[in-house]
Amino acid sequence: MHRIVALTILCFFVGVTVGRLGAETPSEIKVVAYNLKNYLVMERPDAPGEAKPKPEDEIAALVDVLRQENPDVLGVCEIGARDQLADLRGRLAKAGLEFKDEEWIEAEDTTRHLALLSKFPIVARNSKTDASYELRGRVRRVQRGFLDVTVQVNPEYALRLVGVHLKSKLPIPEGEAIVRRNEAALLRKYFDGILEADPKTNLLAYGDFNDTKEQPVIKDIMGPRGSDTQMRDVWITDAVGDRWTYFRGFTDGYERIDYLFASNGLWPEIVKEKSGIHRSPDWNKASDHRAIFTVIRASDAPNKR
Repeated sequence: MHRIVALTILCFFVGVTVGRLGAETPSEIKVVAYNLKNYLVMERPDAPGEAKPKPEDEIAALVDVLRQENPDVLGVCEIGARDQLADLRGRLAKAGLEFKDEEWIEAEDTTRHLALLSKFPIVARNSKTDASYELRGRVRRVQRGFLDVTVQVNPEYALRLVGVHLKSKLPIPEGEAIVRRNEAALLRKYFDGILEADPKTNLLAYGDFNDTKEQPVIKDIMGPRGSDTQMRDVWITDAVGDRWTYFRGFTDGYERIDYLFASNGLWPEIVKEKSGIHRSPDWNKASDHRAIFTVIRASDAPNKR
């Protein structure tokens, strides 16, 4: 009898230990990228001259989108000051999405920021907020910078993530397309630096690139096909096969301008059939963008390039 009781207790503790180990070292993780559409305090159409936060009904719809997608890592564009990120993080926690770590950066644009929330510890922070180029005799900085962190998913697997929000299509005197092209060129150089140092890096770039796939911006970012430093497009669809990620009200156009790009080192671990674009009836109440996501096997593939 004592042996049976002892064996039962041993099995119980082994089961608890394995369960905890499984929870801490998942075999797959989900990364979601999302432009939140002005999750910040600003003047809004219903109250000219008054600074107001994102409306509650939009936030509720946005939190519900993220609750449905249940990310392990969440990269966002258009978050406001740090208190707005804290507000979002608190609301997600109430919805059952607890994150252990975060990154928030501020570059030239002091209104709209990049941020990342992670269920795993961030073990390296290399975000770049001072990337600059010269245009028409003037030095300009990349407006939102490049968010760059490495998360340690388990003892054997680390994932490096670079978040991006390139110049919008809103007209500016310098030419928004020219500014975006320069930002993309700097991003390409940034990828080259990472991948030339270690071509096997598990690198995922995500965000709002504000251009469609046939444009030079996207081709520049992806780099030479077949090279050690290329970034591959994780070509995703929603549940009915649509690929658009953004509705542009000014032109009544549906466009794909949000992307996930994977390095050669990461590509074997991308689970394409579990990656996609969020689709739900209230997607446009939350944002003018749709959330995009990919699932990654948290173990380096053998003989990776």
